[in-house]
Amino acid sequence: MSSEAEFPGDDEFRFLEGDAARVHRSAPLPKVARVSVPVAEGRALSGLHFDAPAPPELVVLHGAGLNAHSFDPMLLAFGRPALSLDLPGHGRSDWRSDADYRPQLLAADIVAALDALAPEPITLLGHSLGGLAAALVAQARPQLVRRLVMVDITPGITPGGNAGAVVEFITGQRDYGSVEEIVDRAIRFGIGSDRAALTRGVTLNTRRRPDGRLEWTHHLAHLEAMPGATDGDPHPYAAIWSIVQQLAVPVTLVRAQRGILNDALAAEWQEHLPGAAIITVPGPHNLHEAAPELLASTVRDLSLPAAIATT
Repeated sequence: MSSEAEFPGDDEFRFLEGDAARVHRSAPLPKVARVSVPVAEGRALSGLHFDAPAPPELVVLHGAGLNAHSFDPMLLAFGRPALSLDLPGHGRSDWRSDADYRPQLLAADIVAALDALAPEPITLLGHSLGGLAAALVAQARPQLVRRLVMVDITPGITPGGNAGAVVEFITGQRDYGSVEEIVDRAIRFGIGSDRAALTRGVTLNTRRRPDGRLEWTHHLAHLEAMPGATDGDPHPYAAIWSIVQQLAVPVTLVRAQRGILNDALAAEWQEHLPGAAIITVPGPHNLHEAAPELLASTVRDLSLPAAIATT
């Protein structure tokens, strides 16, 4: 399935001016280009290139049920060339025919996209499901990834436990009468609290059916369960611990103060990766949407030389 056909005539960049104002960006808007790369099985992976055609210094991967545009405010605040990818089955990337969105399969497509779009070493940031995939990408392309940042996710997460609220939000209700109804539900589930930001995100992530009801554009909302939620293993991502431990690049966990990582998961991170930092940032699980300036500043300090980070 090609999701490009679902957005005829849509001005997908109509929120950028408002996003820039929200993050107090004084510089002119960057050139943002929609890019697409062929991957396996005749599918395409889509994304947004900020400050195109300059090679990206930062590549970001969103979480389950989101899309590349969810990072727009953060990348406008970041202010450097960057690439935000739609994960397979999300945004304008094609759906997988097998509906299998486990991190290792996502990573294979992301590697193919980076081979085409990221010619120079990058900082790789992954949020939630995108963070698990990012760890596998860093393993596959050690010469490309110079730093890994995982946002509010660890390999110890359980789809039906710690991440249960996120799973329920995505799969618990399949259609809606209005954007406002979805925003109300997102607030109840702790996805965020800024109605304007949530309205923007929902608008860019839904479509109207022939019967007038709204539904999510991503494939996960049309499935019975999330990746890893029904395989009988309470810790389906635990094997990724050893992968992260073996990485030769700096690894940082950015933990959302009101996110899905409890103290036990943070302690488990420190046990497995005693040399890897944990930075706690005020905000909910979707930090890049709720606190874009703060997350951009955190990532800038981590990934850029001091002379650049302070400009």
